Amino acid sequence: GFGILGSAIVALVVLAAFKSAIISDVSYVDYCWRIVLGCGAIPGIAALYFRLTIPETPRYTMDVEHDVNKATSDVANYLQKSDTTDENDGPGNHVGVPKASWSDFTSYFGKWKNGKVLLGTSMSWFALDIAFYGIGLNNGIILSAIGYADTHDADFNLRAYNSLKNMALGNIIITIMGTVPGYWVTVAFVDKWGRKPIQIMGFVVLTVLFVVMGAAFNPLKEHSIPAFIVLFTLLQVF
Repeated sequence: GFGILGSAIVALVVLAAFKSAIISDVSYVDYCWRIVLGCGAIPGIAALYFRLTIPETPRYTMDVEHDVNKATSDVANYLQKSDTTDENDGPGNHVGVPKASWSDFTSYFGKWKNGKVLLGTSMSWFALDIAFYGIGLNNGIILSAIGYADTHDADFNLRAYNSLKNMALGNIIITIMGTVPGYWVTVAFVDKWGRKPIQIMGFVVLTVLFVVMGAAFNPLKEHSIPAFIVLFTLLQVF
């Protein structure tokens, strides 16, 4: 959630830095786009560094490296909250574990009681990715549709700058009102409510909101912008 908020803030800061350049020549928007896109690589590089330097999980050590002693030692160190290592930290007792195969996969998930779990989970998330992230990637279009990004400046370059600035501000507002609260309500209640109930609640509410917004998109846009904004914010929350 904070990453999404950070991206909108970066866009706003970069636009502000290029304001005079854009007003004199609108093609400078291209520089803004490239800088914003490049800044997105910085968290990824940081995450990659930490991923390459953290110890592997005991499951990986046992299932992939087949080192039982090392996995046992890692678990013991974790449970003791200890950063110290012992003589078992090096390569240890390697055992022969059968490699997983396609025949294992098909025999297990070929049974309906197992296959339905994989199918239901994967198709639910596939549908969510298409709908929710499709909208998230096009927040600017949504903001334009409800008139938030519209400006009435006579000068084209100034109008372009103000339109992009309004989109960045709109994304910040959407994230603060919907996305960040949604993430942190889940953080606060996931252990109390349970992961499955929260997941089902999210899917059900999103389905209802998508149907309502899809069926009434034009009437909402033309007659009730506040209602549209409320529904769109609830989408981000759930």
